[in-house]
Amino acid sequence: MLVEMKGICKDYPQGKDTLRVLKDINLNIEEGSYIAIMGPSGSGKTTLMNLMGCLDVPTAGTYFLDGEDIASAGENALAEIRNSRIGFVFQSFYLMPKLSALENVALPLIYAGVPKKERNVRAREALESMGLGERLEFRPNQLSGGQCQRVAIARAMVTHPKILLADEPTGALDSASGEQIMELFSQLNKSGVTIVMITHEQSIADHAEKIYYIFDGELSDGRGGVQSV
Repeated sequence: MLVEMKGICKDYPQGKDTLRVLKDINLNIEEGSYIAIMGPSGSGKTTLMNLMGCLDVPTAGTYFLDGEDIASAGENALAEIRNSRIGFVFQSFYLMPKLSALENVALPLIYAGVPKKERNVRAREALESMGLGERLEFRPNQLSGGQCQRVAIARAMVTHPKILLADEPTGALDSASGEQIMELFSQLNKSGVTIVMITHEQSIADHAEKIYYIFDGELSDGRGGVQSV
């Protein structure tokens, strides 16, 4: 089991009170799975993604990622896990505007201490796998939204992570570009990458093998059972 969450809760202080954003989350994800998590704004889905991505730690409960206890890991350990085992894709791309596509994709490898020559080779290969071999030196403002998202996916995958976390990956794209990104996700999943995707769009969620629903901080398989495609 790649992801094992049991009894996960997340609290935030709210004045003198405490707001419980996640309530007793139980979630197991097998390696190679492709799941979607749907929920309205404020439901807790981004908080859950942040915990899964080791950007935050739970208030209560246990979380094991690839057999490692995340809930008790220190900051340095969490940073290493994020850089080596987890890929992130966001709605807003978060590309560095003054860097080329190649330089953007190579960034995680700098943090991992990979030599420059190898960084460039791996970044080039990642971009070529996204169909951007002729856009290596283009900056984000010279690329379309769909191309920027493909650069972001290449950056997420360049470290060969065990799991790809995608938060509204098609939210800033037109429908045609969104479908292209979904096709890339399907290809990545078929190659063995575990994908967890947050979306509010049913048509996007339907690309996943299973769909979970989160509402008021509680996670369920909804609709009488986990949805399959």
